[in-house]
Amino acid sequence: MIPNMDTYELLVLFDRYLANRHLHFEAVAIGGAALNLLGVVSRLTKDCDILYPEIPRDIAEVSRAFATEVRARGDTLLNDWLNNGPASLANQLLPQWQERLQALFSGNVIRLRSLGRVDLLCAKLFALCDRGI
Repeated sequence: MIPNMDTYELLVLFDRYLANRHLHFEAVAIGGAALNLLGVVSRLTKDCDILYPEIPRDIAEVSRAFATEVRARGDTLLNDWLNNGPASLANQLLPQWQERLQALFSGNVIRLRSLGRVDLLCAKLFALCDRGI
């Protein structure tokens, strides 16, 4: 994501950025960013994968503008750092996965949850298989 900045710090900045624009965002995050926030892994990730819901157009546009501002400061952040890349995975999860969600990040205008432990493990296994590993 941003050198010397972890996922939590990035989301705090993005939370402030959204609040200044009177926007809010609630979603289910998975992947490396979720694992960072849960304290499972410490390696940095280049994006924040949103499983559900589809990222609203206004949030997607603002996330790209945020990335542009971050790059203008000399840091690194891809335009699609906030993405729905793994959205199709929702169809592969165990039934009632929504009932096992856990809190992940709660800011002023951003609320992220993640899959429960078993569902998160299934998602990571699916990702490994999808990559042919």
